[in-house]
Amino acid sequence: MPNPKAGTVTADIPLAIQEFKKGKVEYRVDKTGIVHLPFGKANFPEEDLIVNFMAAVRSVEVNKPPGAKGVYWKSAHICSSMGPSIKLNIREMLDYKAPTPA
Repeated sequence: MPNPKAGTVTADIPLAIQEFKKGKVEYRVDKTGIVHLPFGKANFPEEDLIVNFMAAVRSVEVNKPPGAKGVYWKSAHICSSMGPSIKLNIREMLDYKAPTPA
């Protein structure tokens, strides 16, 4: 549904279109504490998927609720739309540093 907080209800339509064309993604935590967040498609190059995934992880970290105390990540899984999920190592995920080009 359209939502002013998500930018889908706006008086500045050209700006909203521009933001969504650039790849703006809305995500929320559901009532069970799970974040469903797309970060790419199967035909994306591996490097782009990694960059998008790490941007998503960092966005969730930066935007977590101010009242969230303790460990925010309990587990993390990735999957395709209808495929099986793969459990991720949270420590490695949060500590990941992209390799520098030689």
